[in-house]
Amino acid sequence: MEWLIDTLVWLPAILVGLTFHEFAHGLVAHRLGDSTPARQGRLTLNPLPHIDWLGFLMLMVFKFGWAKPVQVNPYNFQNISQKTGMMLVSLAGPGMNLIIALLSMAALKMLIPYQDAIWAAIIIPLFIPLIYINLILAAFNLLPVPPLDGSKILAGILPDAGANWLYSLEQYGPLILLLLIVTNAVGKILWPLVNFLYGILNLVVAL
Repeated sequence: MEWLIDTLVWLPAILVGLTFHEFAHGLVAHRLGDSTPARQGRLTLNPLPHIDWLGFLMLMVFKFGWAKPVQVNPYNFQNISQKTGMMLVSLAGPGMNLIIALLSMAALKMLIPYQDAIWAAIIIPLFIPLIYINLILAAFNLLPVPPLDGSKILAGILPDAGANWLYSLEQYGPLILLLLIVTNAVGKILWPLVNFLYGILNLVVAL
């Protein structure tokens, strides 16, 4: 029963976080001239086209999973270099998660004075998962490890030689990422980054 209640509370936040993350990737790619996400039906806030069912099952059972990556063809970008375009597309996903976390924190702050009301007692618990799920998604995807968004963001900053080296690692990316997860190297970086992002957004909300 406890697992069921936790799932009912956290599942909407997970679906929102994953869906908006992938939608943001597709939207920015579309705005840059690539019609691939639109043709594949990814410019939607319907969660179903964005769900990788194996990744979703892993997420429910093992608390680690993934969505279906948005396919992007940088050769279709217009008036922008492929490297810069990919950096912007990659930034869009974590950026969207941070926006959702920020808005959720602001909404939570406004609701706190009404926490004794019955309606607020129902709504407030829904915002807490939205904050943490989106912070975790943003922080995890900002890690500069292929095939995560952070590697493409870093590649957009580095000189071409460094960017090409990062892109060459993508074929080994899942193996590298799995190794970092198993050894808990990801966790040692992820949680401090989550706390840092939370602190920054908390300062913004407090202004």
